[in-house]
Amino acid sequence: MRVLLVRIFRGERIDRFLWRSGLASLLPGDSPIRATQMAARGAYWTILAGGFLLALSVLDAQLITRAVESVLLLLPKLIAGAFILVAGVWISRYLGRSALIWAFNEGIPSAHRIAQAVRVIVLFVTVVVVADYLNFARNVFLASFILLVGGAVLAGALALGLAGRKSIARYLQDKGVNGEEQLEPQAWKHL
Repeated sequence: MRVLLVRIFRGERIDRFLWRSGLASLLPGDSPIRATQMAARGAYWTILAGGFLLALSVLDAQLITRAVESVLLLLPKLIAGAFILVAGVWISRYLGRSALIWAFNEGIPSAHRIAQAVRVIVLFVTVVVVADYLNFARNVFLASFILLVGGAVLAGALALGLAGRKSIARYLQDKGVNGEEQLEPQAWKHL
């Protein structure tokens, strides 16, 4: 089947799409990726795994039959989870590159760190989504996601509060006497 796919299947358009979209850079190695080779390897391993599962089911033991059924029921979810993970890695690289270009053009120091932080955040969200989709340690990933996002919001609020304390005090002194702002009566009319 592998030889047949390599001889019949021509994947120049798919190869161009992989290179233009950046998906080819996700795969390890420096050699050019060929869609025909990927399809042939996928067919080879699918047929090999299917044969292994059929050979196990011939033994007709209840435990083995349940294991084969659970693998076959879980396989579509695993494939969809792999696609979600690949899409997340692709999006993280794209957004990281965009953040790097933006930060560099704006003259922000440590633009590489900002880009890396964007990549890590998008990858973390992708892993949380895949774990939730596969029902794998759903509570652990969700709780860690909530803790990290809550911690980041708290850290940002503290940083803004502490950094802006003096400017807020100055603003309040300029507006009113002893830090109390003199409000116009119309501002509170709706209450």
